[in-house]
Amino acid sequence: MTDAQRSGCPINLSLEVLGDKWSLLIIRDIMFGNRRHFRELLGKSEEGISSNILADRLKTLLEAGIITREDDPTHKQKGIYSLTEQGIELLPVLAQMAGWGYKYLPVTEELGIRAKLLTEGGPKLWAEFMDELCEIHLGRRPKRRTGPSAGERLQAAYEKVLAKKKAKG
Repeated sequence: MTDAQRSGCPINLSLEVLGDKWSLLIIRDIMFGNRRHFRELLGKSEEGISSNILADRLKTLLEAGIITREDDPTHKQKGIYSLTEQGIELLPVLAQMAGWGYKYLPVTEELGIRAKLLTEGGPKLWAEFMDELCEIHLGRRPKRRTGPSAGERLQAAYEKVLAKKKAKG
C-alpha cells in the first residue's frame, strides 16, 4: 500500500481511481457512445467537461489500466482510446448505477432508456454487451449472433425515444 492511499479497503481503492466527478462519465462515453477520440469525448459530453479535466482523467484512467491509447493511423496527432478488460468489467457497475438512478432520480426518457433496458436485461444482457465491447476494444473474435447486438439494441431504443420526442415537437 502506498502512502497516497487512505486504506487497503477495496471500495476506497476503487474510489481513488473512479470516484471523481468525471472518470465514470468518460468510461460511459467510451462504452455506450463509442467515443474513442479526445475531441469526441470533449465535444459530445452532455455534462460539458473541460479539456484540461478530460486530459487529466484520461491520464489517470491510462495509468490505472482502465483504458489504453494507440496512435490513430489516419491522423498522426490523434489517439484512439480503448477500454481494457479491466475497463469493460466496469459495465455491471455502470448498469447498477444507471438502474438505481433510473429508479430514484428524475432522469430524462431518452437518457434513461438504456438504464431501463440494462436493468430489465440484467446480467445476461451485461455479459452480451461485455463480449461485444471485447470485440470492439480488444479485437477479440466476434461471437455468432442472430439479430442485432446488445449495443445496437440499446442504441436503437435510444434513437426511438429521440424520434418519438421529436415527433411530439
